[in-house]
Amino acid sequence: MSHLRWGRRLRLGHLRWGSRLRLGEMIIQAALAACLLMSMAAQAADAHSVLAAPRQRIESANYRASGHLVLVQANGIRISLPFTIKARWFPGELRVLLETGSVSKTGSDSFDSAHLPAHILLEMRPGGRNVVQIAHLGDANPVILPFDKWSDGPLGPGFSYEDFLEAQYFWEGQTVLEKTKFGARDCNEVKSMPGATDKTHYVEVKSWLDQDIGFPVYVEKTLNEGKVKEFTYYGLRKEGGVWSAHQIEEKTRGQAGSTLLIIDRGTPRANLSLKDFSPAQLTHFQDGK
Repeated sequence: MSHLRWGRRLRLGHLRWGSRLRLGEMIIQAALAACLLMSMAAQAADAHSVLAAPRQRIESANYRASGHLVLVQANGIRISLPFTIKARWFPGELRVLLETGSVSKTGSDSFDSAHLPAHILLEMRPGGRNVVQIAHLGDANPVILPFDKWSDGPLGPGFSYEDFLEAQYFWEGQTVLEKTKFGARDCNEVKSMPGATDKTHYVEVKSWLDQDIGFPVYVEKTLNEGKVKEFTYYGLRKEGGVWSAHQIEEKTRGQAGSTLLIIDRGTPRANLSLKDFSPAQLTHFQDGK
């Protein structure tokens, strides 16, 4: 009988010990889940805070600027294209009107010397409902640019049409990777990934944002096919309370040559209206440009 009682006590002890183990495992799993949720919440809060400045810059856009795009080919030949750009944030949408002139000189058979002046209207709305319209000199009406052409641009794919929208700051997936340095500047490195409804040719964008002003100093954009475009911002300046860059250089990793976007002059507070982005403006060319 004593042996039976002892055996029963052992079995009960094992059962209680097993229950305690399972209870301990459940507590650890719950704690890990809570830590994960807290980490995700903190990460989301950090991303929201870090992206506040670039989003505010876009959502308060009301500027006009002029300059030129320069394609630097692998053989060193430069092709320059003058442009003017107007941008204004209206309730719920950004409108950007890019007007390009004629190339002054190609100097190479690899680029079309008959490049026509064009007006491109880019519209960015929540949920990826973006639209790009284009009209060339002589067109009676603008046409909607198909999505598969968005990765092209006025001087090739270096600065594509969608690069002028900076939509990545409004994508669904935002993660602050680390605080780091780029050159002499302290930066927040942010990874942006598009959601299911975001229309883009990029699978991810990494931005190095200056910690003090929230303006990008360097950006890496990865295309669907795996190519990486690198954008470096030079000559950061503040005018009329608005930060901008004098020049942006794009290089595609592993390829020779580059594309430069150079701003010569601009007005940070241009007082633009919807009329400045109307279909009539798209087809209105002055003096052949």
